[in-house]
Amino acid sequence: MNASTTLAEAPAALVTRLAKAGRDAQRVLARLDHDAKAAALRAAAAQLRAAETEILAANARDLTAGQERGLSAALLDRLMLDSKRLAGIANAVENVAGLPDPVGQVIDSSTAPSGLALSRVRVPIGLIGIVYESRPNVTADAAALCLASGNAVLLRGGSEAVHSNRAIHAALVKGLVSAGIPAAAVQLLPTQDRAAVGAMLAAAGLIDMIVPRGGKGLVERVQADARVPVLAHLDGICHTYIHSAADPAKAARIAVNAKLRRTGICGAMETLLLDAQFPESQKVVAALLDGGCALRGDARAMALDPRIAAASTEDWDTEYLDSVLSVAVVDGLDAALQHIAAHGSQHTEAIVSEDETAVELFLGEVDSAIVMANASTQFADGGEFGLGAEIGIATGRLHARGPVALEGLTTYKWLVRGTGQVRP
Repeated sequence: MNASTTLAEAPAALVTRLAKAGRDAQRVLARLDHDAKAAALRAAAAQLRAAETEILAANARDLTAGQERGLSAALLDRLMLDSKRLAGIANAVENVAGLPDPVGQVIDSSTAPSGLALSRVRVPIGLIGIVYESRPNVTADAAALCLASGNAVLLRGGSEAVHSNRAIHAALVKGLVSAGIPAAAVQLLPTQDRAAVGAMLAAAGLIDMIVPRGGKGLVERVQADARVPVLAHLDGICHTYIHSAADPAKAARIAVNAKLRRTGICGAMETLLLDAQFPESQKVVAALLDGGCALRGDARAMALDPRIAAASTEDWDTEYLDSVLSVAVVDGLDAALQHIAAHGSQHTEAIVSEDETAVELFLGEVDSAIVMANASTQFADGGEFGLGAEIGIATGRLHARGPVALEGLTTYKWLVRGTGQVRP
């Protein structure tokens, strides 16, 4: 089928055709051992490196279009590729190849009173649909993680990165096919028609799980419309609480990094909570302001520095993804916990303190997917956690939570071995 015919297909028919091809390919993947999948991923990584010129040229087209559309500096940063970032993408694919294979792992085993030998064993989920926005690295990360866990994947990237995604996908598939993997194991929707996303969300029985990666609007739409199970990645309204017993130098260094290292990632700090008894709050906010960050604070925060503007009610619930930060002064650990419970998105929260009792209370009581002590929230990343790449950071409570990598892309089945038992 040629490209013009493909693009003329009705979205529902297109998704059905691709999903069926993906399910057929997944049955092939399910039979592959770790060495075969690893070899295929290394071949894909090699093709990403070989296609650097084509991929960066495609990315340049996306960046030009993004600038013309008025994308923010933070969104352009998420979109931008250079030789270093592309090398990092290829390395991440290669790193996934070196991870232990979760498929076939025995979770637990026992013998029932009947003498039946029972075991739970990890298996692939099947065909995974991933809907994402402006980060082209997701194309490679998702493909690598799905393939390594024995899943086929149907990708639908955002229009901001359409040329980058297509170039990355073409290189990946070239490498995978050279290693004997069916091309349909990793498919990219060939259209940006929004109706195609609706068709993916309605494809119950064909797509086994949907993973949305993007802004609040995308995730809410997916959750509202999906007839397929969803592994949700919600807002990254991440907090850092500077406790009264924080080391001042450590607090300033962590706060600046948590916000300004990369403002456009989901692990970027969006609210800074300063304990009223912390003696060096002025130095922390000054470091952020001097670093180019706009601060919006409550009355006590505004009193720390005249450059701090007044925060609105909405600011405490905003994921800025930019050089903007909400700042509140709180009366102790309990007040910080209350603020996080009221305004957090259950993504990532951090405490900075030299008081071990306060640290342990914070770690134990904050109900988020990732809770940190004396570290920047920018470490909220599957690669930093030793998981290779990540498919996203799940903020719900079911199936998987936090950085979702290979294990999070599996389910399990029961294996029951008998010796002729019949049930009385």
